[in-house]
Amino acid sequence: MSKIHLIIQREYTTRVMKRSFILLTFLTPLFFAAMIILPVWMSTLKDEKEKHILVIDQTHQYINALKSNNTYIFDFIDQPLNQVRKTHKKDKKIAAILLITDDLLKNPAAATLYSEEQVNLETKSYIEGLLNEYLREQKLASYNIPDLDKIIQDSNSKINISTIRWDEEGKEKQSSAELALIIGMISAFIIYMFILTYGSQVMSGVIQEKTNRVVEIIVSSVKPFELMLGKIIGIALVGLTQFFLWIILTFVLLFVAQFFFSNQIDMSMLQQTNQMAAMPAASMENMGNTNILVVLQSFDFVQIGIYFLIYFLGGYLLYASLFAAVGSAVDNETDTQQFSFPLTLPIIFALFVAIYGAQNPDSSLTFWCSLIPFTSPVVMMVRLPYGVAVWEIVLSLAILILSFIATTWVAGKIYRTGILMYGKKTSWKELWKWLNY
Repeated sequence: MSKIHLIIQREYTTRVMKRSFILLTFLTPLFFAAMIILPVWMSTLKDEKEKHILVIDQTHQYINALKSNNTYIFDFIDQPLNQVRKTHKKDKKIAAILLITDDLLKNPAAATLYSEEQVNLETKSYIEGLLNEYLREQKLASYNIPDLDKIIQDSNSKINISTIRWDEEGKEKQSSAELALIIGMISAFIIYMFILTYGSQVMSGVIQEKTNRVVEIIVSSVKPFELMLGKIIGIALVGLTQFFLWIILTFVLLFVAQFFFSNQIDMSMLQQTNQMAAMPAASMENMGNTNILVVLQSFDFVQIGIYFLIYFLGGYLLYASLFAAVGSAVDNETDTQQFSFPLTLPIIFALFVAIYGAQNPDSSLTFWCSLIPFTSPVVMMVRLPYGVAVWEIVLSLAILILSFIATTWVAGKIYRTGILMYGKKTSWKELWKWLNY
């Protein structure tokens, strides 16, 4: 076992020094930061271009509804639509023509927008908003009840239920089910992606060495089991290195970006962007009424981070050993489908269970899948932010570790025989024979 560290060093250095690793390590945080920064930056941009809307109001009722501002200018004209179209056909300043043919209270479909080019969603939504607000006021006025609008507003009750958790000492901490769901899903998805990505790298590395006949030279001085274990651990260290670099670089980019955008964010524009994205107003108010910093302090991120590393390593080692066995059993990557597909099914199923378990962390399905070693690395990460009994975590980790040892033993027997097997189509029956050698 003394040569394992040399194999680990070889696998680690050769992969870390690759151009693809360096590019992916530095470009991925830029992508993550851009996903957060771009919406904020876009909220600082204002459309300063004036949009002229010609209004043909055949009912003469909505001149007070469509008020002009710095962006939208409404010009009411009393001409037929065809004549207006011919007159202003070459006028590029005209964004659209609004035709109202009937009372919108009686016929809501009596308003139509005409334009040479497709009317954008922002313009359509803005005009609809003005007309809807005016019609609402007209409906309320038709009831002849003084201050009816104020009465309706006063009658609207908006409940914001706070969630409080008791710790082991009985102290109260404000918590958030929404943040628990977000933290759990992000952790589960990262483990899911890392297991598939780096597990596949183990399989590809074994196939490449086997195809190039390099493995024949290596196993002359190293035991096959040492080679397999060193390759698995080396690639695991590559994954952890890349993951930590992603975290550090992403936070650095976000920290730098806040100096550029802290004084430039137009909150009204940001709110308009959220409304266009159909974000419920109640959710916005609940977010505003919740002290995010206090809620974040209720989560033990150190504990979650430690368990994340343990489940990531346990899940990766479990699957990587099996992927290594698959790589040793075939001659090229085209033949891996029949063996690798059954291995990926449990981890894909685990992701679906995690999506379900994010809202039902204590259900029977979520509980049992957090114990089964092939699904526990993903599913348990969803449950941890909600709080899991210590005995469940200990039992889950014990089963995961024992399963890793068992799969490593099984994979080692297949790897020992298959690594030097060439030119023969491997089947499940053949793998069973290798296990009995």
